[in-house]
Amino acid sequence: MKTFKIIDAWISILLISTFSLLSLIKLDATFLIGYCIVGTWQVISLCIHSVQGWFRFNPDRHAYKCMVAILLVIGLIGLVWPALLMIEMFLLLFISPMLAVYYSWICYNETYVKMQRPLAVLK
Repeated sequence: MKTFKIIDAWISILLISTFSLLSLIKLDATFLIGYCIVGTWQVISLCIHSVQGWFRFNPDRHAYKCMVAILLVIGLIGLVWPALLMIEMFLLLFISPMLAVYYSWICYNETYVKMQRPLAVLK
């Protein structure tokens, strides 16, 4: 678990920073490509964490899962009501990067703060 958590945290941070920098340099569709790659990686990570039951009682992770579930439900309702789907897609353009950074912070916090030994926290 700890190895996966370290790899997960650093891959998220690396993907976000790399695609942010490339998007600013290239000023083309790199943002959308990075948007999809980072989102896919974090959804896979969220599913792995949920299936394995790691940090089940972390309030930050629970809040993130609730936000993703709400966005998914709104998206499914949007399939019936296309105007709602268009509004959600527009909002997701701005909300998703913040959610990606929040999820990376959750993973980093779980890896480097919550998994430390009790004596390491006293330093």
